[in-house]
Amino acid sequence: MRANEREQFILEEAVRFFAEHGFEGQTRELAKRVGITHSAIYRHFPSKEALIERVYEHVYLSRWDDGWAGLIVDRSRSLESRLTDFYLQYIARVFHYDWVRIFVFSGLKTFDITPRYLDIVRRQIIGPACLELRHELGLPGPEERPVGERELELLWGLHGRIFYLAIRRFVYATPTPDDLSDIVKDGVKAFMLGGPAVARSILKESD
Repeated sequence: MRANEREQFILEEAVRFFAEHGFEGQTRELAKRVGITHSAIYRHFPSKEALIERVYEHVYLSRWDDGWAGLIVDRSRSLESRLTDFYLQYIARVFHYDWVRIFVFSGLKTFDITPRYLDIVRRQIIGPACLELRHELGLPGPEERPVGERELELLWGLHGRIFYLAIRRFVYATPTPDDLSDIVKDGVKAFMLGGPAVARSILKESD
């Protein structure tokens, strides 16, 4: 096996290993599982931290679509249509055993994978969606009134509702529908039925 092929092989096995055992799993155990010497891992990855960083790039950054940021702010479509499209694409990309379990393990062990990833979600999806909701409702823009925590939490609530389906499926191992498309559409519709009233109330209280 060529060096680059061996490195990719170790990386893919590390993804599966950490997804099953969390980041407390030892690289010695990973080496046994892969069938190589412990030192062979460190010929490709200088430290466990470096290996975890590559796992982050491989599992998270490679599945993030930079086009999603543009989708959220495309005002040629209704916000409900944009959010629905985004979350349908999102679940297709990230609702996988390895992705979800590594995400949870990272948060539990205070590795910075989770906060770094959530910062991307906040900057490219949650924050812009707050402004798009204001625009659709004819509410003041950020130059008049900066987006506050309550507005952000309103959108995080939608995100969390959908992501909880993945937690139920891959962490709690409880039944979820095989096809989540209608569940996602229902979630976004429910948000658009109640979210605007809450957003108006938040801004009115801050007058």
